[in-house]
Amino acid sequence: MDSRLEWKEEYSIGVESIDKEHRRLFKIMTKLLAFVNEEKKSQWACQEGIKYFKEHAMKHFADEEKYMMSINYAGIKTHRHLHQNFRKYTLPSLEEELERSNYSSDAVEHFIGVCTGWMIGHTLTEDRAITGEDVSKWVDLLPDEELKAMKKVILQLVYDMFQLESQVVSETYSGEKFGKGVYYRLVYGSDEDEKKSEIILVFEEKLLINTVGKAMGMKTDKLDSLMINAARYTARQFVERVREHLPDAELYEVREENLLTYEQFREVFEREKMQVSLLFDTGAGYFAYCVIAPHLLQNGVGTPIEADNAMSEIEDYLKKREKPKKHKILVVDDSMTIREGMKNLLCEDYEIALAQSGMSALQSIILDKPDLVLLDYEMPVCDGRQVLEMIRSEAEFTGLPVIFLTGRTDQESVRKVISLKPEGYLSKLLKPEDIKRKIDIFFENQNA
Repeated sequence: MDSRLEWKEEYSIGVESIDKEHRRLFKIMTKLLAFVNEEKKSQWACQEGIKYFKEHAMKHFADEEKYMMSINYAGIKTHRHLHQNFRKYTLPSLEEELERSNYSSDAVEHFIGVCTGWMIGHTLTEDRAITGEDVSKWVDLLPDEELKAMKKVILQLVYDMFQLESQVVSETYSGEKFGKGVYYRLVYGSDEDEKKSEIILVFEEKLLINTVGKAMGMKTDKLDSLMINAARYTARQFVERVREHLPDAELYEVREENLLTYEQFREVFEREKMQVSLLFDTGAGYFAYCVIAPHLLQNGVGTPIEADNAMSEIEDYLKKREKPKKHKILVVDDSMTIREGMKNLLCEDYEIALAQSGMSALQSIILDKPDLVLLDYEMPVCDGRQVLEMIRSEAEFTGLPVIFLTGRTDQESVRKVISLKPEGYLSKLLKPEDIKRKIDIFFENQNA
């Protein structure tokens, strides 16, 4: 952990009373950082840091707001909102985590990282914007009611998927580090217009280990390629479920997917203005949910329910719930040609997931149970028979329907397939329309 937080002249905004206070803030935080690095003084340093921000820094916020009023600063409402967010969410959350964990090293790192990162970011942009030297990054945030609705959706999803009770640390996460992170970016676009949106999820490494790693049955304290790949899949599912609550979400598809370094993440963060930038503490690790989608400011996340529209909004909500969801099919085949061919054949009527091996199939099933598995019988390393046996060995998946895909039609091969008691088998030699018809019939029979 860095032991110094040095004041730089580039932080000056040209208002002596504010610059003087900023220099004092940086000097005191540098002292606290030095004490934090001494194990015996770490708890005391954090306690003093919280106390300092609660008292002295809050007074500085009030003085700063008073100055903005005196010069009729147009951005005072946004600036005041940032101060209130730090008071209302950030400090209480950091203090609670420190006390809950008995000042663990992770909690101390969160406290230092969030506080110092917030100070630097706030000073370099928001405070400089007061004198016109910069432009506020937070002028295009979603309106309060819509941001509240999105927070509620995310908190519920984290609980539904991982049984974790989370809390908001910040409504204006400014890109600061919180331990070792994984930065995952999705870019969405539409064929109907030139609008695009970006969603960046930032995961603390230990959060992925405690959730995705645990779901995969992995006993490790380090990330590996399998876990990162599974985390990508889980993150995609998470984002799609959040996007269900956004207008016109079905018109936008993923155009690009990246795993970013912290430096690349900062480049995106500094270049773009966020409409949503939320930081959460799950109790198992931190994560941030960032959205760059200016069109949301026009379309909104959802209509706030008021007294005069309650009944109509509830009726619309019920209609949406009644809309049938697509069945999920997992296609498992070592041939990319077969996988993509099946996806193109079925994606219009079904939600399709792809896996290229038995192990990736099992991971996919664990993370997001499908309604049907189309399983290649002849795969290297772990063939269809072995994969089905592993699936059936888990009590939760004993009834999961599996249909074998096979390139052989001789009687002996068919006999071996049927002996495993799958739901059936499909020959890869069938015409595409015949394969599609048989799958449609399977689900029609399931629904009968």
